[in-house]
Amino acid sequence: MYDINQVRSAFPILARTVHDKPLVYLDNAATTQKPLCVLDAMREEYLNVNANVHRGVHWMSQQATDLHEQARETVRRFLNAGSTTEIVFTRGTTEGINLVASSYCDSFMDEGDEIIISTVEHHSNIVPWQLQAEKKRLKLKVIPMSDDGTLDIEAYKQLFTEKTKMVSVAHVSNVLGTVNPMKTIVSIAHEHGVPVLVDGAQSAPHFKVDVQDIDCDFFVFSGHKVYGPTGIGVLYGKEVWLDKLPPYQGGGEMIARVTFEKTTFERPPLKFEAGTPDYIATHGLAKALDYVTALGLDNIAAHEQELTRYALEKLHSIDGIKIYGHGASPSASEGGDVEMLKRTLDAEANRENRHTLSSTPSEGLGEAVISFNVGDIHHMDIGTLLDRLGIAVRTGHHCAQPLMDRLGVLGTVRASFALYNTKEEVDTVVAGIERVRRMF
Repeated sequence: MYDINQVRSAFPILARTVHDKPLVYLDNAATTQKPLCVLDAMREEYLNVNANVHRGVHWMSQQATDLHEQARETVRRFLNAGSTTEIVFTRGTTEGINLVASSYCDSFMDEGDEIIISTVEHHSNIVPWQLQAEKKRLKLKVIPMSDDGTLDIEAYKQLFTEKTKMVSVAHVSNVLGTVNPMKTIVSIAHEHGVPVLVDGAQSAPHFKVDVQDIDCDFFVFSGHKVYGPTGIGVLYGKEVWLDKLPPYQGGGEMIARVTFEKTTFERPPLKFEAGTPDYIATHGLAKALDYVTALGLDNIAAHEQELTRYALEKLHSIDGIKIYGHGASPSASEGGDVEMLKRTLDAEANRENRHTLSSTPSEGLGEAVISFNVGDIHHMDIGTLLDRLGIAVRTGHHCAQPLMDRLGVLGTVRASFALYNTKEEVDTVVAGIERVRRMF
């Protein structure tokens, strides 16, 4: 039984006020709040087991090392990776992508080789590849997006040539919430002998991820988006690839032996973890993953899907609203279009029904994120005025400027849901938007 009141009680920050109004926090795609169990675990380790990990022979170092490596096993289970040697701790999704882009391109790509990304990517899955492309004279190819917010898979198939060496695509769009068909994307790439990196920053918090089932070669996500601490993230890499890739950084921990003439390196994952790791944060991340696992990722997904569908229904009642994605053409998603509303809600209902039959998310439809604009009101104005009502949403280009260009807008307002949000909060947001609209 999913008890929303019990869930919310684990997040004291949700009880605070902002501008003398109860906080309604709907910026979860940017970062999630942290449950007490995560905060308590990190405080406890700092107070009682704070010592540098690995190689230490004293008791506290060994205890800290055990917690750190137990966290690696927790992540392995969370992703269903084959081995803890495939789990590399990073500072977040961005560093994970940069690590793969740098190490892979250095070793496996030559001038004229190609990398495939998509229209819906976050800047963190564009810029690292661009930097490598400029350095090595590589070429970026982009999977186009259809008007309904889904990737054009037929066009994707046509992008491959003998020069294609990497595919890197977001599992879920941080703007549209679109769930991309990763198993299909991976299968097509593997037919051409091309590895695939999956940006899982927006999927790991919302539904079960099985890297062996997806068969991706790399998968990255950030702890702070899954109710864990900031500054910690995960790179999953198939062991065969991690063995081949050169180190991303040099320093302590990642070496086997150092002389002035030559250095030999540890095997993965330590080969990619130069310097003292944030062992307190890895423990906090493990507690966060344990927390969502105990709640049940299927339960979380069902709750967030219900919220998303409810929010879509309520938002569509607002005159002049334009909702992006969720199976709707950007140009045809204005409030008041009864047929458009019916199609969107029917699609959401079908997705919800399919989800009850499988832990695999339904592809192509929105996942816990709704981006919108209202008439000619600037998105920043909407966000600023909602803040005065205690409502936290995101405004701007959401680090996805090429996608904004495709949508034909400078930015949007984004409401993103988490396991602790409620329908009452949705009602508050809708009432707030109506109040803002009347002001203009």
